[in-house]
Amino acid sequence: AVQACLTLKVLFGLPLWQTVGLVESLIRMAGLDWRVPDYSALCRRQARIGVQIPYRRTGRPLNLLIDSTVVKFCGDGALSGDCFAIPCRVTNGWARKHGPSRRRQWRKVRIAMDTETGDIRAVEFTSSRQGDSPLLPDLLSQIPEGEEIATVTADGAYDTRRCQTAIIEHGADAFGHSFGPMAVMPSLPTRRNGRAWKEDCPAAVARNEILRATRHLGRALWKKWAGYHVRSRIEAYPFMV
Repeated sequence: AVQACLTLKVLFGLPLWQTVGLVESLIRMAGLDWRVPDYSALCRRQARIGVQIPYRRTGRPLNLLIDSTVVKFCGDGALSGDCFAIPCRVTNGWARKHGPSRRRQWRKVRIAMDTETGDIRAVEFTSSRQGDSPLLPDLLSQIPEGEEIATVTADGAYDTRRCQTAIIEHGADAFGHSFGPMAVMPSLPTRRNGRAWKEDCPAAVARNEILRATRHLGRALWKKWAGYHVRSRIEAYPFMV
């Protein structure tokens, strides 16, 4: 009940008192004799409630797109995070006259999105100082056991041995065998100054194949051949939220 009330609060941008009134009205219209959480209960619970987001399985291997974006949640030009929200135009005017009230604070959000459905399958929320590539294994670990992954597409920042290994190992775990034709395939462009790795593991073999294909076909043709430009979907996702 508390989570349902807080969901309506966030969805419609309502204060807590209006949220309680909205839910009470909906229950009366439905002819139900249900108790609505009061203002104090919602105020206490909203800070620490654990939100359970349902996970919908697709019944097919996933084609994951990986990307990151930076979110400003405090400082000049953003909502300050106080108990009430101040419109940005007001805070901007105040900052121009009196100077910024506090330092800007940023957080980095990394998401893994299903190419076909656009559903977000994994999220990592960290400080802005945290690098991208070390968190790819954590993103892949959020995929439930038994959910198969066909491809993982990300930018050149993830061209590291650790990321390539995480992709290959997750594919081996999902399909129940080691690296081979049925394992998960990475679609990570190599760095422009990248060199061949010592082929001492399946991840290095897969990465060197990408490097050889890039040098033979050219970077633009390889991206078209590998379907790399599908990443534009996840790059546009923050503007659709």
